Amino acid sequence: MGLFTSRRSTRAQRKAQAKALKAKAKLEARLDSRGVERDRKARRRQEAKLTKRTLRAQRKSDKAVVKAVTDTNKASVKVAKAKADAAAAGTSLTPRKVKRYLSIAKVASPIVVPLAYRGSVLVREQLTRYQAERVGVPVDEINQYSGHGAALSAQIAGANRSLSTLAGTRDNDAETKTFASTMQSRLTDLTAATEAAEHMPAPRRRAAHKAISTELTAINADLLARLGVRP
Repeated sequence: MGLFTSRRSTRAQRKAQAKALKAKAKLEARLDSRGVERDRKARRRQEAKLTKRTLRAQRKSDKAVVKAVTDTNKASVKVAKAKADAAAAGTSLTPRKVKRYLSIAKVASPIVVPLAYRGSVLVREQLTRYQAERVGVPVDEINQYSGHGAALSAQIAGANRSLSTLAGTRDNDAETKTFASTMQSRLTDLTAATEAAEHMPAPRRRAAHKAISTELTAINADLLARLGVRP
């Protein structure tokens, strides 16, 4: 009797341990998922902040250019009017008056416009560097592409190069050839999806970019596995 009781007790303990391990694994997976989501949200906030700064700097640059051009035009109109008045009065326009009319244009155009432009360029470069670090590609590669999906396009190009390298090192492996062909076809679809997302409203574009990024992460993970790397 005691033997059967002992066996039942051991079986119950094993079942309880297995249940506890399963619950622990589910909890760890949930916590990992929350951590990934927090990181993703933090990156989105940082990118939104940099994008806002870029737009603000661009608007400031545009306003400075418009103001400088307007001031220059006003000065030119004043000079033309003064010349007409002087001609009507039978007098000549003195160099001092011309200098006074053009003083704003001489000061504003060469100084304000370049400073504002350089400020907007620096902010855009900072945003590009952040995007490059986030997706793990060189800044020069992102600069080869334009639009909201520039970082994704650079990632797709990098994945294509990795596939070509894999296929080149294992050209006699039929399975690798099939894998490379399938992945290249998928990357072509992702390129088309990235281009299509450029013309979407901002919320839909962000959702599309998130889906494309998830696909790229899976493709890169498969590539690393084929190369014997387990991140």
